[in-house]
Amino acid sequence: QLQLVESGGGLVQPGGSLRLSCRAASGFTLDYYAIGWFRQAPGKEREGVSCISSSGDADSVKGRFTISRDNAKNTVYLEMNSLKPEDTGGYYCAADWGNCPEMQRANFGSWGQGTQVTVSS
Repeated sequence: QLQLVESGGGLVQPGGSLRLSCRAASGFTLDYYAIGWFRQAPGKEREGVSCISSSGDADSVKGRFTISRDNAKNTVYLEMNSLKPEDTGGYYCAADWGNCPEMQRANFGSWGQGTQVTVSS
């Protein structure tokens, strides 16, 4: 089964930026997968942030965030700008075959372990 690894989280001040990365573990390729980013704030449900299809069509739910992919590096990125304290939470990438499905947790079959983003002064 496809294994995903997130990185790039950390502590950032309000208004700052972060770039998260989601890469496939050794021996796997992301080429044929849509990759979605989700986030989960403490005490809240996991919610969809953005998704990019295997062909590169991006569907961003959050206007301050931009998703992109570099298949040569087997990596999908989430660029987050103008961060707010309410953006704090665990960020997870997930995979589904081909096109982006509806951004529901149950529609993605493979998940990473997540990376923590904290926006605070």
